[in-house]
Amino acid sequence: MISCKSQPLETVKTLDITKYAGTWYEIARLPNRFEKKLECVSATYELIENGKVKVINRGISTEDHSQKKEITGKAWVPDVAFPGQLKVQFFWPFAGKYWVIALDTAYRYALVGDPSRKYLWVLSKDKQLPDSIFKQLVETAGKNGFNTDMLMIVKQDCND
Repeated sequence: MISCKSQPLETVKTLDITKYAGTWYEIARLPNRFEKKLECVSATYELIENGKVKVINRGISTEDHSQKKEITGKAWVPDVAFPGQLKVQFFWPFAGKYWVIALDTAYRYALVGDPSRKYLWVLSKDKQLPDSIFKQLVETAGKNGFNTDMLMIVKQDCND
C-alpha cells in the first residue's frame, strides 16, 4: 500500500486571488520553527503589481504579549494551470510552497499546506471557526497524509 505522503497533493482547481485577499486568522497549525511560541497569528494578503500578493504575517509572543512579531513577504502563482499552488517568499532567494488544499466557496476558510506534509494551516477570515467545519478540514488534511495528531490550536483572543 502506498502512503498518502507519497501521493501527489491535490490543490483547489480555481483560486480568485482578489477574493482570497484580506486577513486570515490561523485557527490551527502543525508546529514549525518560525511560528514557535506565537499566538494570535494572522496573515494579511494584499494585491500588488503583476498578479503578485504582499503577505504580512503577524503574531504575538506567548511569553510576553507586548512582543509582537511581523514579517512581510510576497506570494505568487508560478503556473496559472495550477492556481492553488502558490509560492511564498519572506527571504530572498528562498520560497516555500503554499498550496491551498481546501477552500470555502465564499472564501471564509481554507486549508493550506505543502506537498512534503511538513507544514499545514487551518485558516479562517474570522477568529473562530465552527467545530463542524474545523473537523471537516482536519479530516481532509488526514486523508491527504498530514499528521493531524500534531495540530496545535492557535489562541486568537489576544487584545489587539
